[in-house]
This record gives sequence, structure tokens and C-alpha cells, in this order.
Amino acid sequence: MLQGGDLTNAREPTSRPLQFIGVDRAQQRFEWALHGVQGTQTVDNHEAGLETLCETLKDLRVGRIVMEATGGLERPLAGFLLHHGLPVAVVNPRAAREFARSMGPLAKTDAIDAVALAHLAQTLAAKADQAGVAFRPPPAEIEQLPVMMTRRAQLIGMRTAEKNRLVSAGRVLHRSLTTVLQTLDKEIARLERDIDAHVQRHFKEQAARFRAVKGLGPMTGAVMLAFMPELGTVRSARAAKRAGLAPLNRDSGKQRGKRHIWGGRSVVRSALYMATLSATRFNPVLKTFYDRLIAAGKPRKVALTACSHKMLRILNAMARTGQPWNESLHAIAP
Repeated sequence: MLQGGDLTNAREPTSRPLQFIGVDRAQQRFEWALHGVQGTQTVDNHEAGLETLCETLKDLRVGRIVMEATGGLERPLAGFLLHHGLPVAVVNPRAAREFARSMGPLAKTDAIDAVALAHLAQTLAAKADQAGVAFRPPPAEIEQLPVMMTRRAQLIGMRTAEKNRLVSAGRVLHRSLTTVLQTLDKEIARLERDIDAHVQRHFKEQAARFRAVKGLGPMTGAVMLAFMPELGTVRSARAAKRAGLAPLNRDSGKQRGKRHIWGGRSVVRSALYMATLSATRFNPVLKTFYDRLIAAGKPRKVALTACSHKMLRILNAMARTGQPWNESLHAIAP
């Protein structure tokens, strides 16, 4: 979930009860439901449809509007509603689906999802801790960086697929595959130059601090800036959970299950893991920590995950304090 927003619509009188709304968004239209009211309504996904929705909601005292994250497709609608003073929450689709199943329905339709999201809106509004519930659109410079990083990952995936084909391709396909690979190499290099220029233009100081960490390359630093923009504004424990690097309990009664990491932002976790492979060889702080864990009998993957966790905590501290890499300080960090 993303940060920001107020719980109530301050423009509405407080004498009326709060209303909670769920929106299931598709590419062409979206369906929305009002909690406690049977049935749903469908609106075309264009400006006139958005205006119709706002016109319908203007006489309600809206407590929260909840929608799922859909790869960025939800941002125009969320931004439009926020612009009209309506509180919005964008939730993880997995969390929304599990919540819907907990309410009983096993089937999945747009109408069922909208009703479940409306109920989820009421549940989220009742949370004592509202941190991380409401949505605030990121600044344009932050929003552009994940788009470029995602495109780079797509191109690298395409290049890997072509290289795999080249291994078993005959002479008749060799020229075609080589030409495509050369094109992909040029496009990846051009995109990486654009990413570096964007980072230097908008995140120069932060990027310089990250690059001083041995093992953390410029593209890994860009991943952190793009997909962990809250670094420095949240506690390290929350940052670790969002990256999927916090060991989670599996306890019940007297049983104490084995802790595992799961969920979170896989792109951040993967980038940190690859950086850790290098850092445990060339970064004195991470190497010492890794060697100590191995000497204590920890499996290699467990030790590497712990080092990724430690690196994330260090980056979070550096972003929060604005201090550069300090080997003597970070060597004693947990």
C-alpha cells in the first residue's frame, strides 16, 4: 500500500455516516460498489465516466475508496479522485483477493471484487494505525524512474531469450538472432544512459551515497531509488517487510515454526541479493558479517539473505541521515 491522504473528506459535514467504496478497475471500464448497499454500478473508463463517478459521490461523506494495484493502470483513476478531495487507498491484489475469500465468496467477478473492496475499505478505515493505508501519487521524477527500470528489465529478458535461442539455432537463424541481439544491446545501453542521466538530474546526492557502497552498482542503486522511494522515511523493520526481507513468524500455540521471508517487492529483493553476492566478496563490512554467519553454521542462502537485510538497513540509515558510507559505523550495525 502507498502513503498519504486523510481518512475523511473534510468538505463533507460530519453529521452523516462515512461511506466506503470499492472500485474494481478494468482497461475499458470499472465497477464500483458502496458498502452495505446491494448491487454495483459500472462506469466507462474515460474522463466522462470519471466525472460521472465524482458527481455520484459528491453528496456522500466518503471515508475511503479502495482499489487494487494493477500495474500502474490504477494511477489515473486514483489521481483523479484525489484531485477531487476523495481519500483513496491502493492495495496489493493478493491481499484484496485473500480478504475477499475470507468473506465467503470463492468465485471471482468484477462485481464480487468491487463489493469485497468496499468491505475492505471499511476494515482499513477501522485500523488503529493508518500508516501505509492511503494513497499519495509519487512526484513525477520518481514515477518516471520505475517505468524506465521496468523497460530495462523487459529488454534484458528479451536479450536472454535470444541468447538462449542462439545456442541451439542453426546457421539459417544465426544472422537473424545476432542482428536482434545487437539491436537489443544498443537499446539497453541507450536506456541505461537515460536512466543514469535521470538519476543524476533528480537524485544525484542519494545516488552518490549509494554508489559508495562496495557491491552496489549504479543500476542496483537506481532500483532502490525507483522501487523503494520511502527509504529514509520509514523504520528499517518496515523497509525490510516491504522488500520481503524480514523473517516472518509461523507460530501457533506451543509450536514455533521456521521463519521465512516472502512477499514484498521482489524486484528490490532480487536486486539486493545480486548486489550481496558481490558485496560479500569485496565489501569489508558485509564480508565480515557473512563469514561470521557461515562460521556459525548458517546455510549459505540464509547468510546471503541476512546480508541483503543488513545492506537494506544500512541504505535506509544513509538515506535517513544523509551521511555517506562509513565502514567503521556500519560494521557495528545489526
